[in-house]
Amino acid sequence: MQWNAPDVPDPARVHAQLIKSRSTGGAHTAAEARFYYNQLIALYSRSPSTIPDALRLFHRLPVSPNAASWTSAISALSSDPSSAASLFLSMLRRPSLPTQSTISALLKILSFSSLYLPLGLQLHSLSLKLSLSSLPFSGSALIGFYSKHRLPSDALKAFDEIPNPDEVCFAAVIVGLAQNHRPAQSLSLFHEMHAGGISSTIYSVSSAIRAAAESAALDQTRLIHAHTIVTGLNPNSIVGTALLNAYGKAGLVSDAHQAFDELSCAGKANLVTWNALLSAYAQQGDATSAKQLFDQMLERNLAPDEYTFLAILTAYSNSGLVDETENWLNEMRTLYGVEPGIEHYSCLLGAMARAGRLDEAERFVLEMPFEPDAAVWRTLLSSCMVHSNADIGRRAAGRLLELDPQDDSAYVMLAKIYSFVGRKGEMAKMWTTMRDHGVRKEGGRSWIEVAGGVHVFVAGDRQHERASEIYAKVRELEMETGKLGYVEKGGEGVWEHSERLAVAMGLISNGGGTAADGQPALRVIKNLRICGDCHEFFKYVSRIIGRDIVVRDVNRYHRFEEGACSCKDCW
Repeated sequence: MQWNAPDVPDPARVHAQLIKSRSTGGAHTAAEARFYYNQLIALYSRSPSTIPDALRLFHRLPVSPNAASWTSAISALSSDPSSAASLFLSMLRRPSLPTQSTISALLKILSFSSLYLPLGLQLHSLSLKLSLSSLPFSGSALIGFYSKHRLPSDALKAFDEIPNPDEVCFAAVIVGLAQNHRPAQSLSLFHEMHAGGISSTIYSVSSAIRAAAESAALDQTRLIHAHTIVTGLNPNSIVGTALLNAYGKAGLVSDAHQAFDELSCAGKANLVTWNALLSAYAQQGDATSAKQLFDQMLERNLAPDEYTFLAILTAYSNSGLVDETENWLNEMRTLYGVEPGIEHYSCLLGAMARAGRLDEAERFVLEMPFEPDAAVWRTLLSSCMVHSNADIGRRAAGRLLELDPQDDSAYVMLAKIYSFVGRKGEMAKMWTTMRDHGVRKEGGRSWIEVAGGVHVFVAGDRQHERASEIYAKVRELEMETGKLGYVEKGGEGVWEHSERLAVAMGLISNGGGTAADGQPALRVIKNLRICGDCHEFFKYVSRIIGRDIVVRDVNRYHRFEEGACSCKDCW
């Protein structure tokens, strides 16, 4: 007896055929019968409504279950980790030993909640005793388990225990490291895989692209893009969307749109793809292009979701358009039936704050239908720093510290506000309170890619091998910007901020050519908000060097061009 699941989608019919075949004397050996019943258990497991039937069949098998039978039954309990673990323990009391498939199935089930981390560790120990952890199939499941539990170092150790990793193992560790913000290691393993002649998959490639985007490695993104074309992995919706995101995060919206067009022409553009392009425009604050793209979505009968509206709201918020942002927030529910979440309300808060409407913004926070989280109060506090509003800033910082007494940003931003308004005593008190509570300020870091390599700087960094040249370039820029009228307000230490060192590194590495010479924009990523002094400084620098400077800070993109910034001084 044989069947094809797509041809017979109803497991009850297949079950009836199997019973009828056995009752009429069908020539089935025990092994053949077990094989068919195992397939039937898997078929019942495909729908939540028939999972009880799968388990009932397993417990009433007319033949003794083997490891495949147990694995099928355990897999059927994917939404019930406790029951899956109990069934696995029952298996251990029987003659059938777990296989790679059994270990992998249970690890996958245990990956979705931190409650099951201890059980997963015991399962790893058992797989070691059974010599299964070093095999590719179960090994890749262990990598995925540790990655989903935010333990990238353990995922890497599990990978290192596999003597002959295949493309699935490499994909698992590259994905896991990228998801856990280990972009350098993720890219390194992708190149190791490629050098070893192991084939790329859509998952390894898309995650390598994600890692390149996170580390601001635009050259790496372009190299991987070329690799996808050579290997035939593009156009693919997963790979293409990753490329679109990467170019969007680099501020190259035209390249992002080209990646979108390739997917669209191939018929592989889905809602996720459209949302990714919308997000690229949103980060630039290009509300006009975002609205045009939204209208095109509707023309193609694509129903917008919460991510669509988050991108639209972000675009209008980054443009400082308060009324338009509020209209979109109202219409997403009334016209499109999409319920806004706190992140959507935060966009309207951001628009109010950028426009300097801080009293209105504070009232909005207190009246919105969600309990304000740390991100909301941090947004309001950041805007108070921009607009030097000490009173609202003090209240926002107090709320933020109620939620997280160790949040360094609350102390730092409020201290800066006090400094801006000349309340030096209160500023000193904030720094003292921060120290007394054992809170340390997060260090600013900036990245820039030069000749395919990513250089990371911290404020006052003198460890770089070209430190003397970098600081000489900073001092040169200091003199040149001074001639144009730039006046430093933040003190001597500002000249050593990480983003200035990164820009200086970019300039000394290409001989100082301008855009007219074919030199591209300098692209810097910063882990914190760019300070007002550096923001003003880069406007002058862009005039001096004749090139654009693109800075992606924690809030948004800044494109400095001929003395102006794309954010219009609202960020």
